[in-house]
Amino acid sequence: MIEINRSSKYIEAAMNARAARQDIISSNLANVDTPFYRSKDIHFEGMLAEQAQSEFNSRFKKKLCLAETSPMHIQPKASAPQKPVLFYRDGHMARNDGNTVDLDVETSELSKNGVMYSALSSTYQKNRAIFNAVLEASRNLS
Repeated sequence: MIEINRSSKYIEAAMNARAARQDIISSNLANVDTPFYRSKDIHFEGMLAEQAQSEFNSRFKKKLCLAETSPMHIQPKASAPQKPVLFYRDGHMARNDGNTVDLDVETSELSKNGVMYSALSSTYQKNRAIFNAVLEASRNLS
């Protein structure tokens, strides 16, 4: 896939993490009546913010680059954003059957996640539209 701008790989990673979170929350809701089921979640906002901070706000890259003695050397691949971390959401009281799924929390997290995914999707589409407009304008100049 073509990298439209520096933020496109972060938008894609965030969308993938939001899709994974949607699956995890749906699994929590499906197991609302399963005894001893512990609700799960993923935390990726802090990780994405940390990587975006290092990518966009650093004047100098604090990264050790490979020495090149020939222009024929193969360039290393850019590091992709890290994967989200799965954790158990145990901050809620367990019911008598040991289940920690709170229906109100899960449904509100599900809707919040849907809104965030929609916002990321809109941002990605707008970036692509701008990129396509620039390509079309450069094609018309030729």
